[in-house]
Amino acid sequence: MRIVSWNVNGLRSAHKKGFLTWLAAEKADVVGVQEVRALESQLPEEVRAPEGWRATHFVSAMRLGYSGVGLFARKTPDSVETRLGVPEMDSEGRLQVARFGRLTVVNCYFPNGNGKERDNSRVPFKLAFYRRLFKLLEKGFRDGERILVMGDFNTAHQEIDLARPKDNRETSGFLPEEREELDRWIRAGWVDTFRHFEKGGGHYSWWSQRFGVRERNVGWRLDYVLASPGAMSYVKRAGIHCQILGSDHCPVSVDLDPKVRR
Repeated sequence: MRIVSWNVNGLRSAHKKGFLTWLAAEKADVVGVQEVRALESQLPEEVRAPEGWRATHFVSAMRLGYSGVGLFARKTPDSVETRLGVPEMDSEGRLQVARFGRLTVVNCYFPNGNGKERDNSRVPFKLAFYRRLFKLLEKGFRDGERILVMGDFNTAHQEIDLARPKDNRETSGFLPEEREELDRWIRAGWVDTFRHFEKGGGHYSWWSQRFGVRERNVGWRLDYVLASPGAMSYVKRAGIHCQILGSDHCPVSVDLDPKVRR
């Protein structure tokens, strides 16, 4: 069973750059996308119901052209929940919690800490979002449920997860308090699936759109799939797929034993 996450940086734009060709070729069972930036009604029909995908589900922000997540699945999920129970968080359309048998897949677009003036003023909101989701999943986690949390976490966890850590210690995405919050998840027992298999540096999932940055691999690893211990025992491999696909992010994936759903 293959699960893929990708911040598409606008699904309508990604569609024009070949999203459906990529989706058709991707041997995935579930694909979660972030930063859809469109109402479902604004998406072309072929994106809302692509051939070969039994179920699609989209969550939009109240603010037009902002945030949003989407889910493509080969099999219809048993249920999809979209709310944390905090209106100001839920209004941004950042969450899908989909259940496939005994497997829960969380597709999430975590907030950026930058405010309108690039002043880190949204960091408290970002941390509150992290904590609220952690609390929402805590009981299932403690009960041994099989849970994957995938998406754009908007945080580089350790120095190895960005090319220039010394230059970004005061930048949202690598602030001590943001890294500590991700640390808290890992200390609690969540597993960073990519780091479980790959200990080396130079592996990133986001690059600035400034000229030459991606070619020089001056990037950040902001996209993750975290696994609960109950799910991790089924994870066979994890990867970052850095082909140029028309977004400033690239997809990340995990492959699992299909028995994870049973």
